[in-house]
Amino acid sequence: MPRILLVDDDPQALESTRKILELSGYEVVTAVDGQAALEQIRPSASGRLQKFDLVVTDVRMPRLGGLEFLRALSLCGETTPVILMTAFGRVEDAVWAMKLGAVDFLTKPFKRQALLSSVEAVLKRAKAAGAADGELRVKAETGVETASSPEAKLIGHSAAMRELKDTIRQVAPTAATILLTGESGTGKELVAHCIHQMSPRAGARFIALNCGAVPEQLIESELFGFEKGAFTGATGSKEGLFEAAHGGTLLLDEIGDMPFALQSKLLRTLQEGEVRRLGATVSRKVDVRVIAATHRNLKESVRAGTFRQDLLYRLEVIGIEVPELRARIEDVPELARHFLNVASARHGKPTTSISKDALKVLLSHQWPGNVRELSNVVERAVVFAKGSEITVDELPAHLLALAGQATAGAGPNAEGESRAEAGAKPGAGSPAGAGGGTIEVPLGASLKEIEELLIRKTLEATSGDKNMTAKLLGINSRTIYRKLDKR
Repeated sequence: MPRILLVDDDPQALESTRKILELSGYEVVTAVDGQAALEQIRPSASGRLQKFDLVVTDVRMPRLGGLEFLRALSLCGETTPVILMTAFGRVEDAVWAMKLGAVDFLTKPFKRQALLSSVEAVLKRAKAAGAADGELRVKAETGVETASSPEAKLIGHSAAMRELKDTIRQVAPTAATILLTGESGTGKELVAHCIHQMSPRAGARFIALNCGAVPEQLIESELFGFEKGAFTGATGSKEGLFEAAHGGTLLLDEIGDMPFALQSKLLRTLQEGEVRRLGATVSRKVDVRVIAATHRNLKESVRAGTFRQDLLYRLEVIGIEVPELRARIEDVPELARHFLNVASARHGKPTTSISKDALKVLLSHQWPGNVRELSNVVERAVVFAKGSEITVDELPAHLLALAGQATAGAGPNAEGESRAEAGAKPGAGSPAGAGGGTIEVPLGASLKEIEELLIRKTLEATSGDKNMTAKLLGINSRTIYRKLDKR
């Protein structure tokens, strides 16, 4: 039986919601505000006090409100899904809640079925994510990506790629809308597909639409579909991509190129979870996770009047920047070898390696076309290779001009490999002792030292927020100030 932690400072609302959930077969534990809830769910020195499958909490409460409670859970490393309830259904609150990790947002007063549908959907997604967690746990514990892991397609072990993969692991199990930004050729669609494959929606369809590649007069019918007779030539009805992606993920690539007139209709679909075909009089409910991608600066587009600010808020619940290749140049050797293997198999060539001189040229290039450009360069080299190794002679002319300067910034280390090659090794460049959520205390340390260490580390985790630190530690904020004054 799923266990739910229900948090609300309104006794009447707390009791009525508790009854609805218990009559539907859920075990419910109640708390009167965020501070009381935090006492029940946060980890203790001996382990977590209680285990919950879901948290349903009000937003505006004394002592510790819903959004502060969400932030506290995040700082504690708690991953229990959270549904927020509020009588003040502002878009800004919903966006902020999703950024903090909430998976749904209910506006009071809500109907019984709306609550139960939300709870059922969240628990179902959480169960599916837990079933897929085994493979991710192997990656976390061993540092090895299995061949079937979606992450294995994101090649590279640079700091930028490690950060990107960590972010994907955090956001993939949620239902949050995501905006991917980055230069052309960085692999935004690959990242989107990886998020889909690591989400509870992995068994459903992943559909991608390039908004800049579809004529303006056709993109509306592509997205939303049409009914027979909706326009000249509509001899039958057709479902749009939102309906086709029901239960799955829809990638709107180059969202910055979407016609301004259509943006309001997209916004309504994101807000209401329903679409209306062209020529239809009724709307249809859809359950689709939307991931948008663009190489444009959408904030500048908003200022220029070509992109709606409210739509940007809806799309950028989670913003992920995909790094350009020159920002992770140490990944070039690993990427080049991957593209070499793919191109050799595709063209039936016996090419299996890249010479050191050719690799130095690749490392010295700035790659304005990013990973896509590197893939094309390596494939061209494989086609022209005369033996089993790619040499400088097979590289394009614009790269050959750099051959004389290839050693700059890529000199060999003590083991005879380039610094970029060394940096491409798993774990290279990671800070010693990096970790999160725990602290180590040497045996024999005094209680005073342990107390000071705990306060200091919690302050670091909360970016110096003394009030949040006090709430996490379960002490009065004045105690924090007093302890700090004694130092």
